[in-house]
Amino acid sequence: MNHCLLEVEVLEAPQVRYTQDNQTPVAEMAVQIDGLRPDDPPGQLKVVGWGNLAQELQNRVQVGQRLMLEGRLRMNTVTRQDGVKEKRAEFTLARLHGMGPGATSSPAVNPAAATAPAPQRRAPAAAPPSNPAPAAPAGAQPPTWNTSPLVPDLPDDDDIPF
Repeated sequence: MNHCLLEVEVLEAPQVRYTQDNQTPVAEMAVQIDGLRPDDPPGQLKVVGWGNLAQELQNRVQVGQRLMLEGRLRMNTVTRQDGVKEKRAEFTLARLHGMGPGATSSPAVNPAAATAPAPQRRAPAAAPPSNPAPAAPAGAQPPTWNTSPLVPDLPDDDDIPF
């Protein structure tokens, strides 16, 4: 299954257009993804949102904003003006999560039901925990995220021919 969760910074404001056949809104924007290592350059990615998500992107997203995006990643082959074909990654948005204080999340969107309102559901009230977790001691440092790659860099002395 192709499901990605990305933390991004918005580089370009979302541009909304409409399909010719049924006038479904489609929003596109450019985002930047930080490199895995401190010396890695940031990557850029095109994000596409359909239906209600396109409208939400247009209304809520601004340049420079940090977001958490859920969706599918795919590769497109594009012919440049000089005739050379190149592959570009494109991210199809399924859910949008704001970051920071007061941030809200968008509901997941089923493309087949993009125009139908989602049913309202109430979450059951959470019961207080019987054994609450101990509080962190004063002055404790928050945990750090390990950004090392999943596959280590190995020397090029491998005898496998592929």
